[in-house]
Amino acid sequence: MSPVRETQPERTDLAWQRTGLGVLAVAGLLAHSSVEAAAPTRLAVAGVVALLGLGLLGGLAPLRARLARQALDRGRGVAVPGLAALATAVVVLVAAAALVAVLSPR
Repeated sequence: MSPVRETQPERTDLAWQRTGLGVLAVAGLLAHSSVEAAAPTRLAVAGVVALLGLGLLGGLAPLRARLARQALDRGRGVAVPGLAALATAVVVLVAAAALVAVLSPR
């Protein structure tokens, strides 16, 4: 019988993917509103937000899940202090961009 495998890395990976998809959704909304309002600055912000979302989805999420699995397999802790701060900063930046887009005059 195989040992029970911890499912936390998979849950963490899914959480990172949801965060990345949320960032991409905000980027899509920003792009739509900027095209509608003919606001090139907002379109550039939407592009930056989309790149942040793609970075989370394509880079950080799989890397974090792989590192967590490796650490658990070796019996080590999985906490990476700087990664939580980075994710928080990205989410705050996206929220600020969304707030600016919503509150800016059309």
